[in-house]
Amino acid sequence: MIKIAPSILSANFANLVSDIKAVEDAGADMLHIDVMDGHFVPNITIGAPVVKSLRKVSGLIFDVHLMIEKPESYIKDFADAGADIISVHAEASRHLHRLLQMIKSEGIKASLALNPATPINVIEHLLDDIDMILIMSVNPGFGGQEFIPAIYEKISLLKEYLLKKNKSIPIQVDGGIGLSNIKKVCDCGAEVIVSGSAIFRSENVKETIRLMKKADEDK
Repeated sequence: MIKIAPSILSANFANLVSDIKAVEDAGADMLHIDVMDGHFVPNITIGAPVVKSLRKVSGLIFDVHLMIEKPESYIKDFADAGADIISVHAEASRHLHRLLQMIKSEGIKASLALNPATPINVIEHLLDDIDMILIMSVNPGFGGQEFIPAIYEKISLLKEYLLKKNKSIPIQVDGGIGLSNIKKVCDCGAEVIVSGSAIFRSENVKETIRLMKKADEDK
């Protein structure tokens, strides 16, 4: 069964704890926490102190997505704050192997994120160091964007590549995913779905997550 990771980028920050508890009670598998610095992407969100505070009120897996410059300077901060998984962008570092090893040295999982225009071949010599691959299906920075259609093929190509390499690395997809297209995303090979607006702005969060989890039942 696919895993659902609601993105708090679309939550109500004035009621963040209650929104997180709502998705936790509704059966979410992870909490996707977008960290932006206003440089790598044109937006600013939260830092390690907020993650540390949220860790005290949630038992969900914390999937921390660093959309920042010089991520190596902040790995320990977010690990200490309670991250279970840290995603770093291939485009943000010249030394990806070192960066991934830095994450894993903290005893947590390392995920590599790829922007829409970044080819999948950047992972070729990193397969033994990656616990998850995050495919961005929108240009990172803001919630509520539409899914980029070309990403369907990218997901399929990545899935085929991993099968050829005999690697069972989960593919996570983030951006513009809702009930109207989640099945197609899963059919292409996605196993972890990040969704913000479609969950937090739905009339019934629990039912939305339930329907999302059913998206690959007939595969």
